[in-house]
Amino acid sequence: MNWIKQLLFSLVTCCLFSLANAQQATISSPDEHLRVNLHLDKGKLSYDVWLDGKQLLEKSPLGILATHADLSSDLTWIDQKATTINERYAEPKIKISQVNYVANQLISTFQNREKQQLTVIFNVSNNNIAFRYHIPQVGEPANLIIQKELSGYKFPAISSTFLTPQASPMIGWMKTKPSYEEEYIPDGLLGAPSKYGVGFTFPALFHVGDRGWVLLSETGVDGSYCGSKLSEGSKDGLYSLAFPEAGENNGIGRANPTIALPGYTPWRTITVGSDLKPIVETTIAFDLVQPQYEASTKYSFGRATWSWLEWQDGSINIDDQKKFVDLSAAMGYEFTLVDNWWDTKISHAQIEQLAAYARSKKVGLCLWYNSNGFWNDAPQGPKNKMNNAISRKKEMAWMQKIGIKGIKVDFFGGDKQETMKLYEEILSDANDHGLVVIFHGCTLPRGWERMYPNFVGSEAVLASENLIFTQHANDTEAFNASLHPFIRNTVASMDFGPVLLNKRHNRENNGGTTRMTTETFQAATSVLFQTPVQNFGITPNNLTDAPAHLIEFMKEVPTTWDETVFLDGYPGKYVVLARRHQDTWYVVGINAEKQEKALRIALPMLKNKTLKVYGDDKARVAQFSNISLPKDKHIELRIPSGGASIIIGQ
Repeated sequence: MNWIKQLLFSLVTCCLFSLANAQQATISSPDEHLRVNLHLDKGKLSYDVWLDGKQLLEKSPLGILATHADLSSDLTWIDQKATTINERYAEPKIKISQVNYVANQLISTFQNREKQQLTVIFNVSNNNIAFRYHIPQVGEPANLIIQKELSGYKFPAISSTFLTPQASPMIGWMKTKPSYEEEYIPDGLLGAPSKYGVGFTFPALFHVGDRGWVLLSETGVDGSYCGSKLSEGSKDGLYSLAFPEAGENNGIGRANPTIALPGYTPWRTITVGSDLKPIVETTIAFDLVQPQYEASTKYSFGRATWSWLEWQDGSINIDDQKKFVDLSAAMGYEFTLVDNWWDTKISHAQIEQLAAYARSKKVGLCLWYNSNGFWNDAPQGPKNKMNNAISRKKEMAWMQKIGIKGIKVDFFGGDKQETMKLYEEILSDANDHGLVVIFHGCTLPRGWERMYPNFVGSEAVLASENLIFTQHANDTEAFNASLHPFIRNTVASMDFGPVLLNKRHNRENNGGTTRMTTETFQAATSVLFQTPVQNFGITPNNLTDAPAHLIEFMKEVPTTWDETVFLDGYPGKYVVLARRHQDTWYVVGINAEKQEKALRIALPMLKNKTLKVYGDDKARVAQFSNISLPKDKHIELRIPSGGASIIIGQ
């Protein structure tokens, strides 16, 4: 491999040239379709991005401003080197269980007039770009307060946006925002202001006219840095990296991060494609990170029932929780989740009894916790357990003793470095006690599935609870569902809480808000939405009032996947996706448009397999049949508005 590295070094070095006060280096993807140009022009850094000769990002700024260090201007190029990366890893919790990450890497070092240095690292793989900064220690200071990252993304004027706004701090229900639960605007105007005026959350999708698509995000964020967002866009299409707002988490902690020197920033990721296939199938969020600790036990994943979604707070009692344990047992599910207020409405002593009852049914019990006692006004308990190391470890030791399998921790409300440390501390302590972790009312996971072996997934989306709260959420359910595979769920596991088979969203299935999608649509979301533990919204009455063939489907559907393939779709309109679990393929399609969708889909992976087909007729009534794959390996789908198709190939 040495000769390959030497050749790459020569190629990159040859691309470094000077013209007047400008220098440039170029790095390309292994397949040579994707190219990044790194520029130093009059002491300032920038880069641009090209795919198959078409410019997707115009010259975009780079650099860092820090206390006592300006690493954004008056820079000189003092060193560079190139290398290749070829890494294989296994991760059962993401969309592809076995990954081979191959990339070319360019490491460039710059120096300002005070001899302070900044290293910019670019990894370029097929359809993916990642960059981050390394700051060495020069002289006495062993830490650096980052005031601003100049990292930006300058889009051509022909671009449109698919963005969701960052919420202002300490707004919303009980002052719990930001929680990544805002609505998306599809095909938005480049540079249009956000709803709250404080930028947009990651991930962020852009459509660059007829040139292609760009997805922006970040990964590798832990307690050593803050989570970031996109700034408001400028009129000429520039979006910049922005730090959290000072008021997040009730003002606790600084908004901008401090790093120890030598230190690295997180990776900023850019996924590009001439179509949407690379966007949906990317694994870049996981390719760039490493496990932060060993798993203390062999963690298991799977399906869960969850009383709170349809039955709400009134179900938090021992009798109703036993009913949902029984439901999990009847469905063959691995878990039952007990939601908020259990500490006062059930008690620790009765939870021990419930855990034993669940164990007798071969069902694992998971428990909900409030994240804090002082940075929002959410009243639900248990409180003051997860935010304090001493209380947290004591509570987790009790859970481990009685056989609790996992926790769901809610209401974080911020992206500051202080908050990222809390996420990491909860995960680390939970691992010490054999617990998996789900976060709600929270930030976007940034590579955490691979970084933390007991991390399962996060909400960070306008999730299923909103179907109970508002009719608007039901009216727009199909629209939102058709966005997530392209944006939120493509970079991280998404604990949405799918599959609500009640026609009316209340305990008796006779009142409250009204579901507008079909039963087949609901079942399809069990595959469409990816996370290794799915908290499903089915209820005991569904065993008799839902279509029998869909209940049988829900008994068999897996939650972990070995392969994911994008087949067709457009964000906000429709999507067809295929996922493989071992030797079985699940193909799902949903339609968010107002008219019936007719599609012809190539399914070569289903050759020589027996096919089960679930769908909806013109009256939106659930149907089931067995078919054979035609010789041309294409299937015609007709999906009504708010409906779905599911094909299983075994």
